[in-house]
Amino acid sequence: MKKAENIIVGISIGDLNGIGSEVILKTFEDPRMLELCTPVIFANVKILSFAKKNLDATIALHGIDKIDQFLPGKINVLNVWKEGVNVEYGANDENIGKYAIKSFTAATAALKEGQIDVLVTAPINKYNIQSEDFKFPGHTDYLDQELEGNALMLMVQDDLRVGLITDHIPVNEVASHLTEALIKSKIETVKKSLIQDFSINKPKIAVLGLNPHAGDGGVIGKEDDEILRPTIKKLFEGGTLVFGPYAADGFFGSGQYEKFDAVIATYHDQGLIPFKTLSFGKGVNYTAGLNKIRTSPDHGTAYEIAGKGIADPNSFKEAVYLAIDIYHSRNEYAIITEKPLKIKEKHL
Repeated sequence: MKKAENIIVGISIGDLNGIGSEVILKTFEDPRMLELCTPVIFANVKILSFAKKNLDATIALHGIDKIDQFLPGKINVLNVWKEGVNVEYGANDENIGKYAIKSFTAATAALKEGQIDVLVTAPINKYNIQSEDFKFPGHTDYLDQELEGNALMLMVQDDLRVGLITDHIPVNEVASHLTEALIKSKIETVKKSLIQDFSINKPKIAVLGLNPHAGDGGVIGKEDDEILRPTIKKLFEGGTLVFGPYAADGFFGSGQYEKFDAVIATYHDQGLIPFKTLSFGKGVNYTAGLNKIRTSPDHGTAYEIAGKGIADPNSFKEAVYLAIDIYHSRNEYAIITEKPLKIKEKHL
């Protein structure tokens, strides 16, 4: 197999009726992107040509039938399927969902086999992807099954990093999921990621409380004092620089988050509402904790603007940048940890 001098970025096409094709093409309109990486888009060259025509884009696409046919310096499109697909921008279509999953599972297989270096996923519709063969809420759960490690959603925008203890579960079930084992696991995963993926030697981590005012000493719920605080204390005493639980309501507005390398929220909206308020359009969803690298933009399919040529590619571009940065950080970390510097003893 040919190996590009720069890293190979595999890209799953996402929902063809959404803005995925548009943000991908707009990202690679900038020729400087091809100096950083070699993209391989898992889709069909006719589909991308249709999207390109709709955008009046002039970039050249290089269609390939086998992944080892990719060319550095080109926008490679691997034909995962041959047949024509009816694209209707803005429509929620089960058939389109099947092609989103064909692209994603093929890209994941290539990632596992080392045929691509990193994976960047365009947005899917969590409802139209469901089938007998694919019964996962989304990308992350499937990757957690297929790859080694324990997946954790980490939202990233520059130095702002927000992780979650629980993610896609109903709010009324959050408290019952907060166990010492789960909290420890998530904090340790974030710590490891900060060290190996972001080159932060001694990361400082903040944990947000579950209840208003972090329980107010047990007046507004006991979970913060009975589960979160003791677990955080144990980890801190074991050498992890983790602090909290902090009252979530003023944590971001007061700028407290700037003192930490990552913030861990107890549930989805507690973390993602402030994150997207601060960074929308530039944020990246990174799946930390796995042995392979996957990123995605922080937005969805955006059916309401699909096909209109007005989608902002910045978040997708940032997802590509972050995947590349983490790839290099992991390689550097592997070199440092596998071949530690030998310090000669001084004889007095």
